[in-house]
Amino acid sequence: MTTSPPSIEWPLPDEDATVALAQRLAGLACGRTPGGPAAGGRIHLRGELGAGKTSLARALLRAGGVTGRIKSPSYALLESYNVSNLYFYHFDFYRFSDAHEWRDAGFDELLDEHAVVLIEWPEQAGTRLPPPDLDIRLEYAGAGRHARLTACSEKGQQWLTHLDPPRR
Repeated sequence: MTTSPPSIEWPLPDEDATVALAQRLAGLACGRTPGGPAAGGRIHLRGELGAGKTSLARALLRAGGVTGRIKSPSYALLESYNVSNLYFYHFDFYRFSDAHEWRDAGFDELLDEHAVVLIEWPEQAGTRLPPPDLDIRLEYAGAGRHARLTACSEKGQQWLTHLDPPRR
């Protein structure tokens, strides 16, 4: 008998709720949560076009301490930031046409466990990516969104333990 990985549901009725989730995740990913895991981790962001992947990533980067303009990596594929010696790598694989492209670009070298790695459209890399710590699926829910956060590692399970989703 197989058990499904631990997950939680998180309603995102508006932008404020998305920012609140990003702030909680940033505290965990940056190692600022008392009793939480060390800084760094990989987060995969999934969902249809317009579901809020880039919005959540931007809010997380902002909450992580990134100042200035936060660009979408849709065309460059990667935007990187350094805040107090913590690296943030924001990938967008939407434009990949072949699962090998991410490794051919040398991106595998940036999947450091001590960096915060956000990957939009990870499915475009096929099975070539290592599993994330946390997989976030964003879906439309009326005028808002809904997030399902699934832990894919021990660190991801620790993150879920420290998150307290809002009650419906």
